[in-house]
Amino acid sequence: MSTDTALWNIVENMPDSLKIELLQYAEYLMTKSSNLQREKKSEEITNKKGLAGSMKGTFVLPLSEDFDEPLEDFEDYM
Repeated sequence: MSTDTALWNIVENMPDSLKIELLQYAEYLMTKSSNLQREKKSEEITNKKGLAGSMKGTFVLPLSEDFDEPLEDFEDYM
């Protein structure tokens, strides 16, 4: 028997007062699950923000003498 079927069989036999409580609890669980997923996504986003400055030291200074000169690849467009 599947979980859905077992749950349905139990709910069918419940009095209305318990069905209302079950509904409220199910809504609470769905909200809680949604909030946990949202928090997890926000943590992932904040972890990605730590990349600033990760390229520090990869560019060598001083720049070459012809840094401001046009590139040969773009001669056709000039």
